[in-house]
Order: sequence, then structure tokens, then C-alpha cells
Amino acid sequence: MIGLQRLSPEEFEGMRDGAEVIEKDHDGDKVLRLKDGTFIKVFRVKGLVSSAWFLPYSLRFARNAEELSKRGVQTVSIKQCFRLTGWKETAVHYKPLPGKNLRQVFPALKAEGVSKLAAQLAGFYAHLQQKGIYFRSLHLGNILQLPDGTLGLIDIADMRFSRNALGEEQRLRNLKHLARYSQDVEYLTKDDTFCATYAAKTGIEPGRVEQVIKGG
Repeated sequence: MIGLQRLSPEEFEGMRDGAEVIEKDHDGDKVLRLKDGTFIKVFRVKGLVSSAWFLPYSLRFARNAEELSKRGVQTVSIKQCFRLTGWKETAVHYKPLPGKNLRQVFPALKAEGVSKLAAQLAGFYAHLQQKGIYFRSLHLGNILQLPDGTLGLIDIADMRFSRNALGEEQRLRNLKHLARYSQDVEYLTKDDTFCATYAAKTGIEPGRVEQVIKGG
């Protein structure tokens, strides 16, 4: 099991020398692409009362990657977790998955391709839930299409795992996460492919699936 390694400011600056900043906010850099192609994602505890004081998000990210791999789901490969200066900042160093996220893939597809990918996504999502995986941060931006055409997950800090498959209500509640993003729903409702495929894979009544996706 991966633990937190202390990283001094000098060591951190050495690692990030020449890195590309992929994401940042008012508190500083959040995601960095290092010169060797690996990534560092920084997590900061925002509040005085937070479970992240006891289990930092960097460790959750790393442990989720390990658990996803055990369950046969493709995701990033963890190299190390770090505690940075002070106690509010930790980071995870990982090797990314190759590929493009589905928000990049869908717009480039014609109608037939959209339907094919929607069916694949519905099957993939149903498979995750059958494996007992509840992905709270689900959206098309953190599902990748890999070079071989299969799908994998990134940005995996916010999920939980069950020993058994998710129940129907859990599945639908989790499906609502997709419906929060209009740019995602646009591609999932081009025709009835996504809803029909997901319903067939899960045994859930198609009307309930469509209501969740279209109704948000």
C-alpha cells in the first residue's frame, strides 16, 4: 500500500523544473506535466473540518487506482504520493493513460460514430456498476478512449467501492452525475442508443433511464 513521502520545497522544485502547468487555481498549480511525460496532481485541504486531514485525497487517488486495476478497469499508474510543505498540501505522481477524453472524441464523430461510442459508453458504465464501482465525479471529461479503442478512467479521487454490484437505485443515482453536464447529455441523447443499451445491460426499465438522463 502506497504511503505519503515527505518532499521538501527544494525537491519539489527540482521535480517540476521544466514542467507544463495543465491546471491551476487561485491557490496555485493543481496539475503538472513533467518533462518525462508523467503527471503530478496537487491536493489542498480547504476547510478546518475535512476527512482529507485523516485520509488525504492524494492517497485516495492512489488507492482508487490500485482498486480499479484489481477490478479490471484501466486507469493511471501510481508512482508515489507526497506530503508537500506544511500539512495542507499533498500530491500524487502518476503515469497517465494514453488517449483522449470523450468530450474531445464525441465532437469529431459523425452520427454513426456517436451512436457506436454511446453504446460502448453505456456498456462500460454498466460494467463499472456491476463491479461495485460508484464514481461520484463521473463525466465525459474523465473517461478516456485509449488508442486500442477501449475506455479507461482518470481523475479518480472521488469514488467508492462495494463488494457487490450496485443496486438499481444506486445505479440511477450515480447516473444522474452524467446528467449534470449539458455538453455530455447532448451526445448521450442524439438518439436512444445510450439509454437503450444501458437499460438492456442493467435490466432497468428504459423509461427510468431516459428520465434520469434527460431530466437531470
